[in-house]
Amino acid sequence: MADSLLNNKHLLWRAGFGVGINQIDDLKNKNNKTLINELFRADNFSEITYDTPDIIPTEDYMNSTAPAEKKKEMQRLNREQNNELNLNFLDKIVNSKEQMREKMAFFWHGHFASRVINPKFNQQLLNTIRKNALGNFKELLFEVSQSPAMLNFLNNQQNKKDHPNENFAREVMELFTMGRGNYTEKDVREGARAFTGWSYDKEGNFKERKNQHDEGSKTFLGKTGNFNGSDVLNIILEQKSTAKFITTKIYKFFVNENIDQNIIDTLSANFYNSGYDIKKLMTEIFSSTWFYNQKNIGNRIKSPVELMAGIMRILPMQIQNPENLIVYQKLLGQMLLYPPNVSGWVNGKAWIDSSTLMLRLQIPQIWSGLRPLEYSPRQDDDIDMGMKSKESALNKTFKNPNIIIDWNRVDTIFDSKNCEDYLIVNAKSLDMNTVNNFSDKSLKMNIINLMSTPEYQLM
Repeated sequence: MADSLLNNKHLLWRAGFGVGINQIDDLKNKNNKTLINELFRADNFSEITYDTPDIIPTEDYMNSTAPAEKKKEMQRLNREQNNELNLNFLDKIVNSKEQMREKMAFFWHGHFASRVINPKFNQQLLNTIRKNALGNFKELLFEVSQSPAMLNFLNNQQNKKDHPNENFAREVMELFTMGRGNYTEKDVREGARAFTGWSYDKEGNFKERKNQHDEGSKTFLGKTGNFNGSDVLNIILEQKSTAKFITTKIYKFFVNENIDQNIIDTLSANFYNSGYDIKKLMTEIFSSTWFYNQKNIGNRIKSPVELMAGIMRILPMQIQNPENLIVYQKLLGQMLLYPPNVSGWVNGKAWIDSSTLMLRLQIPQIWSGLRPLEYSPRQDDDIDMGMKSKESALNKTFKNPNIIIDWNRVDTIFDSKNCEDYLIVNAKSLDMNTVNNFSDKSLKMNIINLMSTPEYQLM
């Protein structure tokens, strides 16, 4: 029994965002296959949107001659819409029954990292990633590569015949598909020529501008022809190195930073032969006995979004000021829709430094109203996203997070259960005496103290 509880916790954290409060009752007895099926369950797909109305620009507000107040208004609007997308994505992560879809989307969101100001483009890319998260990697790659967010972020509108811009072609190969060492600089140059003319219109529809496309013959990854961007993506997908690169990255994210080369070889061969079926690959991983090996359990540091989502899933809460959650993402170093660069977020130990660790350990107390927030964001105007000064980010409403937790419901659900069995993935590693010494014996304090342990940082 105990093992099935451990395995189920492990699975819920890796294939989703942790144990939900309504999953606690039958978690000990649930059959592993049943749980995998539940995680992969597909509902009707619903897009993430924002409610802040668009202003139809009568001119280009961002050009240098536009009046300052018009520019300001436009920036404010973009920020509001992007914040809504961020919070609506976080809401799906926390509350969606399709945990595997959102976890996989969260992975792809870091893999196909893009950072643009235009909320419409952000929304479209986010929904493309969510829609195809467990679908086919080829379709996902094509749709992402033709999305205005990515074409804009990687400068492909500047990629024209006679003046190729290599940025897009390079990142597609280095970060999205094959990884370094599997192509040459000549492949980058020739690939860039093939992508000339890939662009989009004002509405954000993909457009191939024929008059800007280089019609000449190109030699790319050993093949020669008058290739366009689609040909190049197809040739990249023919390379077994692409399947291996993606599989390795998925293994490091979902299983273990330290890879097992034999397992990777098997998984990537199956992934390649399935025609890049993502769902099949993930089912194979989560159904394998090696996934539940001791060395793969409780060895990953939760990313800030995983940490926040896990707390929100197990503690039923009403959040009066959801926008505060964006400030927490920022303070902890992982803001949805705002990866640090085109390589996405670095996982693992990179999440923990002296300032973020202290805040991580205090969030359960802050969110329960037991202590105020005493942190300021790092002074980094790049990520301040227009929050003029740290004071404005940490004004009065923020010091009190305005979160109401339904402790009565928590009491009922955890009645006669050991909280640590459900809150800590690898509860054996925890010294309960230390936790109890800090507790006033109430369930509430027990849970808050468990969530404030270093062990809770791991999944």
